[in-house]
Amino acid sequence: MRKRRILHVLAFVILILPAAAQAAPAVLATIKPVHSLVAGVMEGVGQPELLIGGGLSEHSYALKPSDAARIAAARVVFWIGPDLETTLSGPLANLAGGARVVALENAPGLRRLFARPGGLWEGKSPASGPINPHVWLDPKNAIAMTRAIAAALSAADPADAARYSANARSQIARLTALDQQLARLLAPVHGRPFIVFHDAYPYFDTRYGLRAIGAVTVEPDRPVGPRRVAQLRDALKSGKAVCIFREPQFAPALIMALADGTTARVGVLDPLGADLPPGPGLYPALMEQMARALVQCLGQRAP
Repeated sequence: MRKRRILHVLAFVILILPAAAQAAPAVLATIKPVHSLVAGVMEGVGQPELLIGGGLSEHSYALKPSDAARIAAARVVFWIGPDLETTLSGPLANLAGGARVVALENAPGLRRLFARPGGLWEGKSPASGPINPHVWLDPKNAIAMTRAIAAALSAADPADAARYSANARSQIARLTALDQQLARLLAPVHGRPFIVFHDAYPYFDTRYGLRAIGAVTVEPDRPVGPRRVAQLRDALKSGKAVCIFREPQFAPALIMALADGTTARVGVLDPLGADLPPGPGLYPALMEQMARALVQCLGQRAP
């Protein structure tokens, strides 16, 4: 009798396990910072998949057949939007089918800034033009994205809505504390001029009072013209910028050539977290890593 009862319990467990395993929707996030924010909201319910991992950049990403299959299988897809992952607009429209596709650049309450041109800037931010899509590099925007993520997941999976909401509240509290920490960390380097590889950082600059004065390129996958190279080289030779920053996703040869023979330091800024493990902890680690890289390079006067 006891054996029969145990067998009945085992049979019941076997029957409900597949249902439990399928309770969380299949969720796909395009880039590591988005994946991190989604993973934080899904904690305890399920784990999102990451589409563009490792040291890959969204600017040079090419869709693989295995990635197409993952898009087709997803019930919810989170991306920044067509302003960033431009090569994914077609695949998401054609492959996602009935999936809920959420463009986080349109999250309610998110602040958007206009893109700056390549080369040196005159100081004022542009008042019109295309949107700079690197919206996650402001914790206030990450808070707006967190709310949009929780709303989309709750709509796709109402049974776990309370958990998504609670996780979102906890994540927002952590992001608020992170914002305060970064402001304290970056305060000593306010106003120190620097040049970036490509203009991924206006949200970070604006949030923390930093002074980027130019960018090597607007589109990292395109060559830089000789006139701009000469312009940037002159700025570095004359000491207008304390540092020039490269990015690990792209070859450093041009940055090193620009800095060679000048007093400018060379630093590394990574807006994606190429060397960080994916998961809920990536976003705060990424933001702190960027802040420390800026302080390290800008905090000392060039020799």
